[in-house]
Amino acid sequence: MPKLILLRHGQSQWNLENRFTGWVDVNLTAEGEQQAIKGGELIKAEGLEISRAFTSVLTRAIRTCNLALDAAGQSYVPVIKDWRLNERHYGGLTGLDKAETAALHGEDQVKIWRRSYDVPPPDLSAESEYAFAKDRRYTGATLPVTESLKTTLDRVLPFWESDIAPALKSGDTVLVAAHGNSIRAIIKLLFNLGEAEILEIEVPTSNPLVIELDAALKPLAAKYLDEGRANPVPVLAEHGVPKEA
Repeated sequence: MPKLILLRHGQSQWNLENRFTGWVDVNLTAEGEQQAIKGGELIKAEGLEISRAFTSVLTRAIRTCNLALDAAGQSYVPVIKDWRLNERHYGGLTGLDKAETAALHGEDQVKIWRRSYDVPPPDLSAESEYAFAKDRRYTGATLPVTESLKTTLDRVLPFWESDIAPALKSGDTVLVAAHGNSIRAIIKLLFNLGEAEILEIEVPTSNPLVIELDAALKPLAAKYLDEGRANPVPVLAEHGVPKEA
């Protein structure tokens, strides 16, 4: 039966600095590198044989993918990179310190931008130093200037349907090394979560979430491999899925 491994990237420099990162191409910290390696070691210890991997076009996810595959002894696995697995685009908040942003706009407004399902932050200005229109990674793509979790899901879904789901339906074990919000989008799709339910999902860094699926890609079981660094998978019991694989 197919298995899906969801792996959020390790700590990045802007995670450490408490800044809104989004699509900015920030690298892993030394701790983030070790987190990614630990994720790969957990995959190896679980005996998971990965057929192919998918990641975003952002360095922190790519390096997490590569470090984890290497630690799992599977660096030869083919990796497909696509911008539709990028982190949520934080629009005009990109690059800002989170505490300073709360002081400027008010904690309530920032909480709405960060935690609501369908209310995006203000647009990113075309003149911003973080504008991505000229980045060759996105040549030919219609790019957002801000995103909510809903619109993040809207652009993850076509890639899921065109690339990831067919790999799983062929019986493969698939690794998706991506970001907190693109992974939450996949979890919402798989478990058919409501808008309020998905907002309660927190994805820990570099802790592999292994989901066993049936032939129709309905989840049968799910667990984090490092149980000491995560609560039991939220809301799965309410959706008829055992907490332990």
